[in-house]
Amino acid sequence: MNATALALLLCLASAVTYAAAAVAQERLARRAVARSAKALLGSGGWWWSAGLNAAAALLHAAALRYGPLTLVQPLGALTLVAAVPLGARGAGRRVAATEWRGTLATVAGLGLLLLPASGPAPDDTLSLAEALAVSGTTAAVILLLTARRDPRSGLRHATASGLASAAASALTQTVAVAGGRGGALLSFRVVAVALLVVVFAVGGMLLSQRAYRGGLGAPLAVVNLANPLAAAAIGMVLLGERLQGGVLGVLLAVTGAFAAARGVMLLTRTPIVRAVA
Repeated sequence: MNATALALLLCLASAVTYAAAAVAQERLARRAVARSAKALLGSGGWWWSAGLNAAAALLHAAALRYGPLTLVQPLGALTLVAAVPLGARGAGRRVAATEWRGTLATVAGLGLLLLPASGPAPDDTLSLAEALAVSGTTAAVILLLTARRDPRSGLRHATASGLASAAASALTQTVAVAGGRGGALLSFRVVAVALLVVVFAVGGMLLSQRAYRGGLGAPLAVVNLANPLAAAAIGMVLLGERLQGGVLGVLLAVTGAFAAARGVMLLTRTPIVRAVA
């Protein structure tokens, strides 16, 4: 099995696990237990969702060892696709026709994105200065997004969660690639970057928990749009990642991005149907 195929399989497993965690978090967010950190820490359900997030993060980290950010991050939208049937089943309802159309559009868009994104296993890594710059910039933007409290703060928290996850992924790739080289695992740079990964991974989970208070669809959609866009920017600017296929590859990527965005918007606009007791 080549590196790209292995990265795809790991991404799929990670997406399904993240979806299960998101559904569990959304259920907690709708209950009073999600209103305080103390209540969350005392909830077995929250620890279950945290465990699912940790398992998904490990699968995602493994995928980043074998695939570039431009390939791995767009596949994060599969989390939304997997969350649709899981969320519907948990609510005791059928998946709506709009949700199926959104799912198909998202999958088709991802397929187009993957063609030019597929490339060799990553080899470049962030220097410590670059890792600190990415961390500082991301933290500053997150603070700006979450500073105000208003009816749209849920979507801003979702955007912040997506940015935190993107930064964590870029930093994770550095740990995975650099740590895989002989004698580099315990270097100061790898250890420092690994600590930053933990900060952004935990921060992203807590931000998404706050965002899910208004429901699952829209916040999860925003997370899955912000995450790959930010990660792709980091990959192209700092890690030398490029789309394959020249002009045709760019056209495929743009078409795929529009199709996936359309699918995400359809999933976002699907009305919530409550289960009938």
